[in-house]
Amino acid sequence: QVQLVESGGGLVQAGGSLRLSCAASGRTFSTYAMTWFRQAPGKEREFVATVSRSGSSTIYADSVKGRFTISRDNDKNTMYLDMNSLKPEDTAIYYCAARASFGSRSWRDFGSWGQGTQVTVSS
Repeated sequence: QVQLVESGGGLVQAGGSLRLSCAASGRTFSTYAMTWFRQAPGKEREFVATVSRSGSSTIYADSVKGRFTISRDNDKNTMYLDMNSLKPEDTAIYYCAARASFGSRSWRDFGSWGQGTQVTVSS
């Protein structure tokens, strides 16, 4: 299984930007589709965005479309989430997850997770 470590979270004002990173161990990173989820207090974990193994295909949740960009660098074994125009409702712990197949939006389909990174957006 791939090991995942998220970083880049923090406190930002509404309208600001952050870049999250997800570093993967091992030499099999390019064989996984990679996904970002988030979980706010008292809420279920929700899908944010996913990127295919090559990086050529992406899917976004409607709530972040046009504001967030998911990408990956297979040479660096790293996935990114560029978050712009942040809103207080984006406040959550952000998790990255890996899965062999591309396209699932359900956290229940994923077995490999990072520990999460906290993003807090103040109004």
